[in-house]
Amino acid sequence: MNFKTYGRLNNIIGWVVFAIAAIVYLSTMERTVSLWDCGEFVSSAYKLQVPHPPGAPFFLLVYRFFAMLAPTPADVPIMTNGASALCSAFTILFLFWTITSMAQRLILKDTENLSKENVYGVFAAGIIGGLAYTFSDTFWFSAVESEVYAMSSMFTALVFWLVLKWERRADQPYSMRWIVLIFFLVGVVIGVHLLGLLVIPVVVLIYYFKKYKNITPLGTVIAIVIGLASLALVQFFTILTLPSIASKFDLTFVNSFGLPLWSGVIFFFVLLIALLVGGIIWSQLKGKFYLNVGLSCYLAVILGYTCYTTSVIRSLANPTIDMNDPENVFSYNSYLSREQYGDNYL
Repeated sequence: MNFKTYGRLNNIIGWVVFAIAAIVYLSTMERTVSLWDCGEFVSSAYKLQVPHPPGAPFFLLVYRFFAMLAPTPADVPIMTNGASALCSAFTILFLFWTITSMAQRLILKDTENLSKENVYGVFAAGIIGGLAYTFSDTFWFSAVESEVYAMSSMFTALVFWLVLKWERRADQPYSMRWIVLIFFLVGVVIGVHLLGLLVIPVVVLIYYFKKYKNITPLGTVIAIVIGLASLALVQFFTILTLPSIASKFDLTFVNSFGLPLWSGVIFFFVLLIALLVGGIIWSQLKGKFYLNVGLSCYLAVILGYTCYTTSVIRSLANPTIDMNDPENVFSYNSYLSREQYGDNYL
């Protein structure tokens, strides 16, 4: 068997596993809502409203599309639950391809003709791993209801699969566009659930193991520290600190210059993006590779994070569900930082 045939079989079997998972979840999903946040999310998706902090704007946009396909309002929960079922089935698909990619590295070699026994072993690993996760209790429960965890799991599986896809193409021209795409998806997943951010340290580690030939314990520790620092940059600085800085600009623009609300915020983010774009162009001209990649990835995160503007836009429409009423930058910061929950020792 050659690699072209192997790749075709890998795709076909992956989609078969996807179909099995989709059939299981669609046939066992809730017909209404489960007894927790699901009712709030279904209602918020149906009318694009503002749910409890910190919100899930990208999740709501996607589920709003499915809600629009419902023939009657009574069928909206079925359509949104179906969205979770499909997201979960895609998680299984990416998991299958991730397992076969890793198993291929252990069992198969690019330079040899593939024996049927080895190929069957790779596919068996993917099928067993994918279906084991399909029928696991926690994942199955989240797959059949309108909650954010199904889509969050899909993004996590997609990002990890894309990292492995980059790893196989890392030595090709323009391969870093895969890394930039990954960080754009990291920005988007902020608008779903923050669990999706946990893949950032893994991305950094895989990059280190692929690009550096002399792997040392110290180098691994440094890679882990860089990965955790990158996670902190997104979690604490990008999500929370940037809006806080923007609020100070808005306060100055409104109180000192007499400009309308949000003018300072708009100025701040236009300035931020202009500085990032300028830095990307400068680093490209000067041949500073890592600075160029870092700035490109961070700009991609910012662009993905802009999905949160829909929370403000919809709050200004004063929908029925309008938690924290984030119509101005200060209530918006309170909304993002979950101030209403208080503090708890973690």
